[in-house]
Amino acid sequence: MEGKVAFVTGAARGQGRSHAVRLAEEGADIIAIDLCAQIDSVPYPMASEADLAETARLVEALDRRVVTAVADVRDRAALRAAVDAGVAELGHLDVVVANAGIAPTTPDVPVVAWFDTVSTNLGGVINTLEAAFPHLGAGASIVVTGSMAAFLPGSVDAAGVGGAGYSHAKKAVARLVHDLAGTLAPHSIRVNAVHPGNIATPMLLSDMMYKVFRPDLEHPTYEDALPAFGSMHKLPVNTLDPVDISEAVLYFASDAARYVTGQQLAVDAGGTLAVRPADVPS
Repeated sequence: MEGKVAFVTGAARGQGRSHAVRLAEEGADIIAIDLCAQIDSVPYPMASEADLAETARLVEALDRRVVTAVADVRDRAALRAAVDAGVAELGHLDVVVANAGIAPTTPDVPVVAWFDTVSTNLGGVINTLEAAFPHLGAGASIVVTGSMAAFLPGSVDAAGVGGAGYSHAKKAVARLVHDLAGTLAPHSIRVNAVHPGNIATPMLLSDMMYKVFRPDLEHPTYEDALPAFGSMHKLPVNTLDPVDISEAVLYFASDAARYVTGQQLAVDAGGTLAVRPADVPS
């Protein structure tokens, strides 16, 4: 990754921060953006500007350059401005990590949660790629964060309208990656997806998710939910660390994967073994 510049959305914490730091460890400079505000339909605390500043500090501690911006992936103009400013300062763009996402997955969220989730998790990916595309040339890599939920029908059925929106968006993201990879291949731009299992991020480690995974309890705790998280995996692990996903992102972003495109890589501790992990959801 030496000499490369990576644009990472949802970079203030969780997987996004992990991806930004891991790429920086291998020599990349980073353009990091995040909403840094609360979406009304999301029942868990979202990232803050202080979180984004901490991501910047971690990247700079690795002696890499970083440009941060507060921007909503639902706002194409704001994304374009953030990317343009980052490229103006860092010189070019080689890698896009479309990672930003939400999961308001409780049965009592309002119907607008479906639209908020789809516009963030699917529309936000499209906006990110469209904003970045003018800066990408031959050899560039696009990596999109999906979810094992895209391959597990019914896995979020009990998670309300937000869960339905999440499943819809992640299925569509998988298809987008498949189709866009073919479109951009003649331009030597690669497009791949990473589909995580249950990752130990603030999104998962929240009272909201504890209730989703343990609906039989009135006030479930982390300890109550932990075995339920693990029940979705085949390997004996309850949660994965964000860096486990970052290693896959790093591979796709790097020249080691220069002939790899259109792939749907499940980093899910075997969670999708019972379905067709190499296929794109129909």
